[in-house]
Amino acid sequence: MPGQVGAIANEREGLLAYLAQMRHVIRLTAYGLTPEQLRAAPTASELTVGGLIKHCSSIEEGWIDTVRREPRELDYHAYADNFALRDDETIEDVLADYDRVAAKTEKTIAEIADLGQDVPIDHSVPWNPKDLDNWSVRWVLLHLIQETARHAGHADIIREALDGGTAYPIMAAAEGWPESPWMKPWKPTGDQVL
Repeated sequence: MPGQVGAIANEREGLLAYLAQMRHVIRLTAYGLTPEQLRAAPTASELTVGGLIKHCSSIEEGWIDTVRREPRELDYHAYADNFALRDDETIEDVLADYDRVAAKTEKTIAEIADLGQDVPIDHSVPWNPKDLDNWSVRWVLLHLIQETARHAGHADIIREALDGGTAYPIMAAAEGWPESPWMKPWKPTGDQVL
């Protein structure tokens, strides 16, 4: 996937394209990391690259289930667990699940005629406004872009703290871009692999 979203023909296509791009960039933060690095929390927080990717997948599925009027019961233990890549999980499993969630999102949005369709607000959580009863599907997609982009930024910082890898050089390595005077693809160090 290129570093920029391509041309878009309409709002729906644009929202889905930007969400797909944000999924892509957060996934790239895991590129070439060891299982230990995927679980490492090298900054002041407990956030990890693997945990952030797992969290974004879970959050997206939760929102799409709400759009489908199949909301999950809020489970704070599961919510916290989704910020960690457990020892019995692999990044390959997490990425495969994220692919499944992405396909579910694409299918769900394709089946909705009007992006203005109401989506009920869960008032049981403190961060949702109490004076509104509904979001729209459009709002949910924008929120998912925002949420994924925010966590991609967190993952970028964690990745840089782990091995100095930054977004475009990692993208260049993952996508096989040729080296140029202004862009040198990331290269693994030590026990990291491509």
